[in-house]
Amino acid sequence: MPIDLTWPNCLNVRDLGGLPTADGREIRPRTLIRSDSHGNLTEHGVAAVTGYGVSRIIDLRREAECDAEPSPFADQPLYRNLPVQDPADPDELHSTLAEIYIQLIDRRPELYAAAATAITEAPPGGVVVHCAGGKDRTGIVVAMVLTVAGVAPDAVAADYAVTEERLRETNERYLAGVTDEARRELIRRLQATSPETMLRTLDHVQTEYGGVAAYLTKGGFDAAGQEALRRRLTRLTA
Repeated sequence: MPIDLTWPNCLNVRDLGGLPTADGREIRPRTLIRSDSHGNLTEHGVAAVTGYGVSRIIDLRREAECDAEPSPFADQPLYRNLPVQDPADPDELHSTLAEIYIQLIDRRPELYAAAATAITEAPPGGVVVHCAGGKDRTGIVVAMVLTVAGVAPDAVAADYAVTEERLRETNERYLAGVTDEARRELIRRLQATSPETMLRTLDHVQTEYGGVAAYLTKGGFDAAGQEALRRRLTRLTA
């Protein structure tokens, strides 16, 4: 099952190796890693990333976020900034979290397809996918590629749900500084990562597009690319 990694000062890092697929395979360890932003990594944290055999870092944040909190890897060949939002896209913060995810997905299939392509075409080694907290945009991209690899929705949603506990202390500190009660409750609601949120999101993709594979094909990530992604991410269980 996924392995928590220690990359000082990242709080939400795990190797997704070990997740089972429906056809009796599993996600290969040291192949797909999810994390929060690397802007606060210590020197030891940076060394831990490179020492883990990472060949590609895919940063899903928008340009303004990257400018405000630069990645320590931004000038290295392994780094790619691939936002899954257009700068003009609004932040629909008063929707439910599942509704926000659905809006993100419906607006930009080509950007999610580009992220999946970048994972598939990375040099041999581990691929790290991250955004700011490693929760929302990372959660959607990881859910899509795990689904293409054959991981069942319940297992995808269970991994997504882990993030809430990983970020709990940081989130509570942030909430303590929000004085407006209504805004505090809005933020608290958006911090949660219940499995039901991801299951509803995946159900929308199934209902509206015929599944994740069809959605990514619509965005430009075709069947050949998806098969290459499965080969990269999975192995037979021992």
